[in-house]
Amino acid sequence: MSGLGEVAGEAGTEDARLSERLHLTLLRFNRARLAPGFPTEGWRAAVQEETQLRLLEGEYVEAERQRMAAWAAEAPEDADGFIAWFEDLKESGPGQHDPLFPWLATKATHEQMNWFLTQEVAGEAGFDDLVALTQLQLPTQAKLELARNYWDEMGRGREDAMHGPMLAEMAAKLGLKPTDEDTVWEAHALANLLCAFAFNRRYTYHAVGALGIVEETAPGRTACVNEGLKRLGFDMRVRRYYALHSTLDVKHSETWNKEVLRPLVAANPACERPLAEGALLRLNAGAKCFERYRHELGLDLKSLS
Repeated sequence: MSGLGEVAGEAGTEDARLSERLHLTLLRFNRARLAPGFPTEGWRAAVQEETQLRLLEGEYVEAERQRMAAWAAEAPEDADGFIAWFEDLKESGPGQHDPLFPWLATKATHEQMNWFLTQEVAGEAGFDDLVALTQLQLPTQAKLELARNYWDEMGRGREDAMHGPMLAEMAAKLGLKPTDEDTVWEAHALANLLCAFAFNRRYTYHAVGALGIVEETAPGRTACVNEGLKRLGFDMRVRRYYALHSTLDVKHSETWNKEVLRPLVAANPACERPLAEGALLRLNAGAKCFERYRHELGLDLKSLS
């Protein structure tokens, strides 16, 4: 039995190495295609390389879709039933009520909290950009709600209230210096999944479902992180990104479900499956992160229960 265990362990280690290489590659691809650039004489070679990377990205997403297909198929096709199913994911979805977050609120040390936040900052895909990419050519009602959401992300026109810089300010004040190599691959995978949805129009409804479930499930987790930072003595200038999202995302979730998800499914029941898949895939990617975080922090589930 020990021999079989060693083989299984070696196989698991190799799978992890392959996943790490894949997601570092996709991370750098996403970083490059988001960055403003200039025309170059080598554009043909760049397009050819991009094609190969997009194929790699597509294979990754399709493999993940297969893992969640049966669960997504359970989502009702009528609008009322779908919304009830979607809202229940806050309780029943992957990664919900993970004991990591109450532990962060009540027991994490300064060093442990900093490690967790470094991973979170490194894995941030830029919610504002994802919303902007996703809203292209959506029906008017959904498009308007995504526009309102984007305006909130942009601080309603005030630089000091923009969410992205707010997170960067927290990282600077805490002295966090995330690097690609020191970030667990699961955090990169989370960002890569959301970028794949937003960049590829065939995954538009996956993106809508994924972003919607972020709004629905974030408040509980961000409230725990805010409490942990408060317990460790940090003032609101450091905490405000997490303090804000612990309350604002409650309203965002309500309006997203009412103004985006419900009308999309009511107008076209075919939207239901990709919306469900997007939500489940995002939750599953988050659950993998939480599990890896607990492992790296040396947390035993029995001691957390």
